[in-house]
Amino acid sequence: MLRRLARLRAWWRRDSRVLANALAESAPLDLRIVGRTLLHAALVGVAAGIVGALFFGGIELLQRVLLEKLCGYQPLRAHGETFADFLGDPGPYRPWLLVLLPALGGVGCGLVTRLAREAKGGGADTTIEAFHEHRGSLRARVIGVKAIASTLTLATGGSGGREGPTILIGGALGSLVARLLHVSARERRILLVAGTAAGISAVFRTPLGAALLAVEILYRDGFESDALVPSVLASVIAYSVVTSLYGESTLIAVDVRFKFVPALLPLFALQALLLAAAGALFVKIFRAMRGGFSRLPGPEWLRPGLGGLMLGAVAVGVLALAAPHVGGAGQGLGLLGGGYGAVQAVVSGTDWLPTGIGAAGMLLVLALGKMVTSSLTIGSGGSAGDFAPSLAIGAVLGGAFGHAAKSVFPGVAIDPAAFALVGMGTFYGGIAHVPLSALVLVCELAGNYDLLVPLMLSGGIAFIALRKSSLYEAQVPTVQDSPVHRDAALADALRGMHVDQLMRADGSWVSFRPKTPAVEMLRYVEDADWQEVFPVVEDGGGIVGLVSAEALRSLALGGEAISWALAADAMRAAGDLGPGDDLRRAAQLFVSRDLRQLPVIDGGRVVGFLDEAQIAQIYLTAIDRAEAPGSAPSLEAADRKAGQQ
Repeated sequence: MLRRLARLRAWWRRDSRVLANALAESAPLDLRIVGRTLLHAALVGVAAGIVGALFFGGIELLQRVLLEKLCGYQPLRAHGETFADFLGDPGPYRPWLLVLLPALGGVGCGLVTRLAREAKGGGADTTIEAFHEHRGSLRARVIGVKAIASTLTLATGGSGGREGPTILIGGALGSLVARLLHVSARERRILLVAGTAAGISAVFRTPLGAALLAVEILYRDGFESDALVPSVLASVIAYSVVTSLYGESTLIAVDVRFKFVPALLPLFALQALLLAAAGALFVKIFRAMRGGFSRLPGPEWLRPGLGGLMLGAVAVGVLALAAPHVGGAGQGLGLLGGGYGAVQAVVSGTDWLPTGIGAAGMLLVLALGKMVTSSLTIGSGGSAGDFAPSLAIGAVLGGAFGHAAKSVFPGVAIDPAAFALVGMGTFYGGIAHVPLSALVLVCELAGNYDLLVPLMLSGGIAFIALRKSSLYEAQVPTVQDSPVHRDAALADALRGMHVDQLMRADGSWVSFRPKTPAVEMLRYVEDADWQEVFPVVEDGGGIVGLVSAEALRSLALGGEAISWALAADAMRAAGDLGPGDDLRRAAQLFVSRDLRQLPVIDGGRVVGFLDEAQIAQIYLTAIDRAEAPGSAPSLEAADRKAGQQ
């Protein structure tokens, strides 16, 4: 028992400051703090909107100059990707340069990310990890490093999206604003999430979907509800800034309306199962590619260059094979960049895309090619997002399924565009575990909610089917599994119990009078088996202070002082811990007063004693419950165990 008590006390001394911070953060926000947080979120939205607009415009300009003018590459473009059209038509096609350009961009990216290693890769995982493991903190340098590295990667043909980088850039902006304004850790995490939403909204132009994604992407099963309203505000402001500069338009143009046909729901369900299998395959390819690049010898900064070289070779090879079918050797198929042009082609139709089984086969090859090229770019350490490629792959696979279904059931009114849009949300929502935000994103992206029901059905099926496969390794299962919320949950456990449930009230403690000599007190201390704090009481029984065993031992080491000192000379304030106080307040008093025991006072008299080990036991039990739901003992059991000690 003594050994266990010593272990609990050692744990308490080590982690009590963490608990104190959690207790401070767990207090409900008042209206002034809410208003202040919203004001800060608005500042984050403005900053993310401006940075996102510059980031988007810079990438588009460089892509036009490097890929189109210099290499002669003719990319597929979505309806909302018309910026920089004033530069005119592409130049002559130079396949050898198209092979080398992504490699040069990758080398540049590798060199730049040496300044901030967290800027490598997509950006979403790093942001999620910062929220859970670093209490919402990201270094300010990430903003510039990620923007430059992503521009170098994407402007030279990297197969990735702009949204992943802006997730990290927006989150870093939120963290920077929090640092400059000296807000609490709780507000800093909220501003990180708000910045994430603003970053997505700035480049994807889906304000509601961006806000929902920012709070949903952190968990496999849950939402960061505290950050929802600030995220909505930051997202709306960032969207307003960008549309003020570039105009308002949806990314994908959808010119038709989709009639709800209940008879097609089984086909959407079957598509969801197939997309779930494809999603698991994509995650495996991506992680295998990332693992392979991480094991390569040589400088780490060269790996994105090697990935870019392999990407260029694959893209040029596919374009050469597809040239007779798509109308020119330089015609892009969405293998480079985010791939939204391929989505637009599938949704709106195009001259080079056949119909029926031929279209299904061609789109399947294109989807597999996009899986490989995106894995080469991001898995090698290139700074590009996995968000856009995932949406593109899902849309292309959905279009392939739609064309195949139309061939198999020629008498049924099947629109492949509907299956493409549903596939887009289903694929990404499944592998990222964000079914609700993916649903809203697709509806905003297309500018209509006609496909809401099939999106709900397909998203739910894929979400269940992909429970063991996730694109983002930093996600935690639930809110309770997050380190930042686990402390708050433990604080709630302490707040739910009161001192009189645990205190020792048998009257077996020793008290001193103010004039009790120190030598006499020391004899009691040496004989005490459990008491380490001794009340000092007046003749009427009212407490006037307390003396700790540690203070008396220190006094004894002082030599002659022990012979003349009295209890009044060694005592300190007794405090005001009452039997009706909750354990949260008791824990705060233990930390602030640096004592192992506290007398419980009622009406000016000592009515009991509370030991820090008893609260530590409650805390450890709550940890067990948080880490292994349903397998740990109840708080009532911890109450009994702590009382026995």
